[in-house]
Amino acid sequence: DMPFGSFQVSDEKALENAIRFVKEAGADAVKLEGAGPMVSRVKTMVDAGISVMGHVGLTPQSATKLGGFKTQGKTAEAAAELVEGALALEEAGAFAVVLEAVPAPVAAEVTRRLTVPTIGIGAGPDTDGQVLVYHDLLGLTEGHLPRFVKRYASLSREIRDALEHYAEEVRDGTFPGDEHTYAMADEELERFRSSIRPSTTSANDQAKEPTRSTSKSLSPAPVSDPPVRKTSSP
Repeated sequence: DMPFGSFQVSDEKALENAIRFVKEAGADAVKLEGAGPMVSRVKTMVDAGISVMGHVGLTPQSATKLGGFKTQGKTAEAAAELVEGALALEEAGAFAVVLEAVPAPVAAEVTRRLTVPTIGIGAGPDTDGQVLVYHDLLGLTEGHLPRFVKRYASLSREIRDALEHYAEEVRDGTFPGDEHTYAMADEELERFRSSIRPSTTSANDQAKEPTRSTSKSLSPAPVSDPPVRKTSSP
């Protein structure tokens, strides 16, 4: 997914950055958002031998220009423009097109007209493929989620509980226990102690076995809530 600023300036700059993604980052393909002026970017990259995926509908990198994270293609005119944009991307050589946050009938029409696969995210059941952000799918984020997200797990709470339990056991000295600690043969331990120079502490302190101290003020950092990802609102 080419980041904002890496392809908007010109066809030439977009191609230069796309080549870097392929050569230096090992990308098999690149994806860029939008149609309109982005169509020539796609064609330039494809002509240079780079596989490109298109993306229409809600384009998160330019969501502010679209009025925020909102459903796209809800009017007849906007829907027709979206269809034409997807067709133009296919003609430019895109091997697939992502449809994000568009009405299901519009996505179905785009899918029917294109010969390349469509991948839907909030685009209904009729696209060729589906995708969700795995943070949303696994419940790693909290707070508002867009209508199209279905949570298949709620790992955020489980992760927080696990981290809080860990911090508690560190503070009370329960962790690490003997089962999590590496031992040393008594003979080797005795040889080790005999081989090192005497400590500068008192003889009484030297004779003591090492013990875990839990009196120090240092403790694990508090567990904070995971960041809430800004997502689209239908």
